[in-house]
Amino acid sequence: MKTRQVTLAAGQSFTVPQGIQRLDSASTRGWQVRYQGTLYFADGTSGPEKALTKATRELLKRIATLPAPVSLRSKPSPSKSTQLPAGISGPILLNAENPVAASAVLSVLIPRFGETNQVKTVHIGTPETYTEARYRQALAKANGMRAEALAEYAAAATKAKRRAATALKKELAASRKAA
Repeated sequence: MKTRQVTLAAGQSFTVPQGIQRLDSASTRGWQVRYQGTLYFADGTSGPEKALTKATRELLKRIATLPAPVSLRSKPSPSKSTQLPAGISGPILLNAENPVAASAVLSVLIPRFGETNQVKTVHIGTPETYTEARYRQALAKANGMRAEALAEYAAAATKAKRRAATALKKELAASRKAA
């Protein structure tokens, strides 16, 4: 899990994991967990070190129990000219210059966590066989492919986040032993 160094105005320096933000103003001093919602841990009388420890525990608990936030587009872009769902385009006419080999397809963007996205096509029909029913069947298949890919993406993102949290736990335990 990514961490960064945060140095307070008083000169104290902390290693802070991604997902925790320092809030320092005239009326607010503490750490805020930002993972599937927010939760604030004030420095109070115990100080910033104990507040950061509590915030880190909360972050690790949330990572262990909640799915990772995924920022894939779930709604079509407002500038999209069709009413197709996000990640699906078409119908696209392939080989339009050759009527014998021409076919209409839908294009489906398949997101893959940590890898390059794929684009797959779903065949609708040729200019002679294209019908509204075949279009609806192809769209249903494309929606299914996209939904399955989104679920796999979310599962892989959650698994990666939890692996990173486990590594952070080990790193924190090692730093406590060394101190």
